[in-house]
Amino acid sequence: MEMTIETLPQYRIAYVRQVGPYGPANIQAMEKLKGWARSKNLLTESAILFGIPQDNPETTPPETCRYDACIVISQDVVLDDAISEGMMSGGEYAVFKVKHTAEDVQKAWADCFPALQRKGYQMDKRPVMERYVGELVKNHLCEICVPVRPLPSL
Repeated sequence: MEMTIETLPQYRIAYVRQVGPYGPANIQAMEKLKGWARSKNLLTESAILFGIPQDNPETTPPETCRYDACIVISQDVVLDDAISEGMMSGGEYAVFKVKHTAEDVQKAWADCFPALQRKGYQMDKRPVMERYVGELVKNHLCEICVPVRPLPSL
């Protein structure tokens, strides 16, 4: 699995939050977001979408896990009551390109953390994200973006 390091900017985002166990409801949140974005002519080839699980399901009860389906928006986009607004913190991320299938994404989640250590990085405290952009989506690919910082020197 190929890993690149990328510095993401801080983004203004519109998002739909789903609270509860991760799974099919996450897809529903993303579809609701895409429907809203489509109605505002924001779902273009250059659109950047993120799926952000806010909680670790190993340490957070499933019924309180939060998932945000997000789209990057410009400062001139006016939001309505159907959508929330936020800022996504930027910073350094390890980016892994994967096939957008349940099996491949699950395998990538398991493989990415050992790959970080081999390359001299550790996970930072910001959330891990799945990123979806035009050309990748057309080819059934997505990117897993893991916030990183260098391993401490010995």
